[in-house]
This record gives sequence, structure tokens and C-alpha cells, in this order.
Amino acid sequence: MTTTPHTADISPAPAAFVEKAPLERYVPPEKPSLVGLSRAALADALGTAGVPEKQRKMRVQQIWHWLYVRGATRFEQMSSVSKDLQATLDRHFTLARPEVVAEQVSVDGTRKWLLRLPGEHAGENPHEVECVYIPESDRGTLCVSSQVGCTLTCTFCHTGTQRLVRNLTAGEIVGQIMVARDRLGDFVGAERAKGEGLPTAGERFVSNIVMMGMGEPLYNFEAVRDALLVVADGDGIAISKRRITLSTSGVVPNIARTGAEIGCMLAVSLHAVRDELRNELVPLNRKYPIAELLDACRNYPGVSNARRITFEYVMLKGVNDALADAKALVKLLKGIPAKINLIPFNPWPGSRYECSDWEQIEKFSEIIFNAGYASPVRTPRGRDILAACGQLKSATEKLSARERLALRAMAMTD
Repeated sequence: MTTTPHTADISPAPAAFVEKAPLERYVPPEKPSLVGLSRAALADALGTAGVPEKQRKMRVQQIWHWLYVRGATRFEQMSSVSKDLQATLDRHFTLARPEVVAEQVSVDGTRKWLLRLPGEHAGENPHEVECVYIPESDRGTLCVSSQVGCTLTCTFCHTGTQRLVRNLTAGEIVGQIMVARDRLGDFVGAERAKGEGLPTAGERFVSNIVMMGMGEPLYNFEAVRDALLVVADGDGIAISKRRITLSTSGVVPNIARTGAEIGCMLAVSLHAVRDELRNELVPLNRKYPIAELLDACRNYPGVSNARRITFEYVMLKGVNDALADAKALVKLLKGIPAKINLIPFNPWPGSRYECSDWEQIEKFSEIIFNAGYASPVRTPRGRDILAACGQLKSATEKLSARERLALRAMAMTD
């Protein structure tokens, strides 16, 4: 029996509370890390350390190779760089990544790292973010964060319940990828990790990047752009832009910039077909309503049947999962090269939503598929370690005793 939507059970967020302001700012350390600098910025950094201009291009290429192909963590490992230059670099810079505070491995092989970043003031609590690795037989996807906390207040998302502490730097975004590759042995010559669920095909563990971790990437556009261009550089980490996906809740002014300045794949967190409902699920919709968002998608630079936009739709029981919603979704996306990811809702301690019944999800998917759209149902991964979609929330946000009991019960039943 089809469940009709009822929005009365949804507690609306305050009308004016659409975006949060950062509470703190990034303060660079005395010795900055070279991780995440563009080639031009790296050349400038070498200049400040006294490297002659005529040598900089060659030195940048050497350091780039050692950092992103070999995974060097110390300058002394760079055997093609002179001892004198190694010592000079060591006096001025580091190759530091974020610090791994904790690692959790799910029963399905998903890995989640809690990463520590420097805070604004000495002695204050450090900032922490989460990064998730999702292995499959033919690929390994790394879910990367863009903010400490999140700008937005999506009501079904665990991360959205946090405060926004600050934006991450490009180096901190690239640093998450470096940490994952360090832990997995994903650099040339490194001892490769062994464990449940790791890819068996291909030469690298991290083959895909999704900007779907903590934060709204398009509210940290410049840092995300600069980081992803480093990631896509063919002489370094070398992940194709076709294998990099940026997910946004709909920051319309920066969608065109994403296509023009980054050129990656785009995913849009849609989750509703009517403004009235989306205003509550994704309060950013009050600023950029559905029609405006979809217009930006139609005009996304490079969009085509070969480069389709992914629309994410979380399945919430009795809220947005009626078959009438599926038909409206098909009509809404007409003319946009698209695929639709149906995401079974991942419950988190304190959430007020339930996942749609599996039978209803299948009926919903069938309507979309029959209309000519790919409509995969995303298999929940890492639910036992709160690593699944919408569940990321750093350990600095302590759980209450009641929430811990709920978490334990959820882990036992999954």
C-alpha cells in the first residue's frame, strides 16, 4: 500500500536560519605543509626559501613527484633532491597531513578516519573532520570533507546538526586523500594494505573522489577548487575529473563555476519535488528554490549524456516516497541528462525520520527506470561505524547516554 506524504510530522527550521556563519578561522602554522599547494604556489614557496628562479620549475616537478606519486612524508626521502636543498626545505616547511586520531573498519570493509586539524588558538580543542573510504571490487571511493561542521541545516542529515566551525584549506582537503593513501599503501613502492572488501582489480585503492563528507563544498568553493585541481593533476595523484564528483545541496551561484573552473562531475542533493517540502528538508531551498536549481543544472558546463548530473534522493518513509513523488520527479528532471540515486535513509541517534520500506523503494525506482533514467539504489555502507551517507559527525560532538544506547542498538540490528 502506497504511503502518502505528510509534512505535519516535520518540525520546520526557523525561516531565517538557512546558513550558519563560521565560528573560527584557519591560522597557518609557523612551518606550513607543502601538501595541497598548486604548482604556482609551490614555486612561490620555494622562492621564499631561497631557491633560485631558474631552478624552481625543475624543483617543483621533483617535489610534486615525491609527494604525490611516492607519498614522501619527510624531505630526506627525496633522493633526487640535493642534501642541501632537503635541509633548506626542512627548515621552512613540512609534508604534514592531518593527524589520524581514530580509525574504524566496518564489517563491509568501509573505513572511517577521524582526522585532527590545528585550531585557531593555542590550547583550544583541535578541529576534527571525518573521511570515509568505501571499497568495491572494481574501485575505491574516498568521501572527503570540505568544512569542520557544516554551513547548512538539512533536517535528515547528522552532519547538519553540528555548528560550522570553519572552512578547510586546500591543503587540508588534499591531506585527507594523502592520509587515506598512506593508510592503504596506495603510493608507488608502498606496502599495500590487506583486509576485507579492498578492491581486487586495478592498481590503486583510491580511484574515485566524492566531495560528500562533512560540509557544503560550494560554500568553500576556492579551497575545494584548488584542492581538486591538485588531485586531478596527471603527474601526481592523477584522478580523472570524470572520477571526481562534487555534491551540493544547491548553492546555485557556484554551480556554473564548478563546471567551468573544476570540470568535475556534479551531484545535487534534491530529496523533494515540491518547494514546500524541500524548504523543510533542505532549508537552503528557501534561498535557491527548485526551479532555479534545476535551471543551473540544465546549463551546467559540459553536461551531456556522457557526463550526466546525479540527483540524490533520500528515501524517507511517509515523507517523500509516494509513487506520485516518483512521477513528479521524472517530470521535473525532463531534459536534463541525469541519473537518480535513491538513498535508503541511514538512521542516526536522535533522528526523527525512518527509512522507506524496501517494497516502496523498489516501486519508486521502477517508475524512474521505466521513464528512461538510471535509478540505482545506493547500498548503505559502513552503517555500523556511522560512516554512511548523512551520518558523518566528528567525535568532538559528544553523544548523550541515550544516543549511545540508540547507536549500540542500531549496530546490533544491522
